[in-house]
Amino acid sequence: MLNGPAWLPVYAQMPLRAASGHGSWIVDEAGHEWLDAYGGHAVASTGHCHPRVVRAIQEQAAKLIFYSTALPHRLRETLADRLAERCPGDLSRVFFCNSGAEANENALAVARKATGRNRIVSIEGGWHGRTLACVTVTDGERYAATAARAGAPVSTKVRLNASAAIDRAVDGTVAAVIIEPIQGMTGARDCSAEFLHAARTACDRHGAALIFDEIQCGFGRTGAFTAAEHYGVTPDLLTMAKGLASGFPIGAMVATSAITSGLVIGDLGSTFGGGPLACAAALATLEVLDEEDVLSNVRQVSMQLMEGSRRLDVSDVQGRGLLLGYRLRKPAAQVQKALFGHRVLTGTSMDPHVMRLMPPLTFSREEADILLSALGKVLAP
Repeated sequence: MLNGPAWLPVYAQMPLRAASGHGSWIVDEAGHEWLDAYGGHAVASTGHCHPRVVRAIQEQAAKLIFYSTALPHRLRETLADRLAERCPGDLSRVFFCNSGAEANENALAVARKATGRNRIVSIEGGWHGRTLACVTVTDGERYAATAARAGAPVSTKVRLNASAAIDRAVDGTVAAVIIEPIQGMTGARDCSAEFLHAARTACDRHGAALIFDEIQCGFGRTGAFTAAEHYGVTPDLLTMAKGLASGFPIGAMVATSAITSGLVIGDLGSTFGGGPLACAAALATLEVLDEEDVLSNVRQVSMQLMEGSRRLDVSDVQGRGLLLGYRLRKPAAQVQKALFGHRVLTGTSMDPHVMRLMPPLTFSREEADILLSALGKVLAP
């Protein structure tokens, strides 16, 4: 007989048991409402249980819950078209999977096949997932140790925004450079346009692929559909997941026609990738983004949260849109715990003094005021 829950206790837990959710609010089992400025790891893009998304899932479940990619399906093809239409440049070929880590794994695999090379360059502070290829490019001793146990070589790491260093790191042995335009786990650290242009130039010079990991910073979170649009740099491959289907699991790799031209049947695969329910939820999410002018809301509320922080004991604000890092004078974990007392959920980061905000993209100005008011009380001397 097991003592305690059977599931492995490998997750840090916030102090509530979720029963339901609506918009930017989580309701616990006691009926108390909590303002969600964390969004379940930046996943609740249209808020919790948006009626349009719920309806799309219900209607599709009554028609066909699942069939593998052995059969074509209209929703999968339509979603691929909708994503390609919204991505910059020739990012026009879409592969669906189940998560951000899977999307990154496939992007790395495509880059290696297209170039015939193996070596990867990544960025200090970057976080790309816990699957094998992803831990080789994720920064941190524990991930390097995991890769070493599997006998997998780790990537060459370059300091964030070190343009000269990335130019030196890329040569004719490099298959790809993988970058988060805004690093999420390190506290919403923003790449400079100069750095991303330097990476693009170095990749072009040596025939390497440029991968943008937009799992956390993409899909409207910065106020543009892709983070790449802010910098005027188009990668060869772009990955997205998190809020793509408002919480229903789905990941996508979007690539140029050139880098995917050598792929043949069997090179990529995913049993559940692009399933009918996931595609229905993602298409409904895109409709909400368009019809409710959500990207405009992201820009407006982001400005409110940045300006509001100046009236508080916040020393700096990092990031863009609704992926923000508040640099605090107190430890972020201590501030997060105090905010729990006001029933407000926020995130921390690998930087002990940076608190992350990743609320739903539909987070309202009134909800932003509630967050800022609670933070002001917590940070007051």
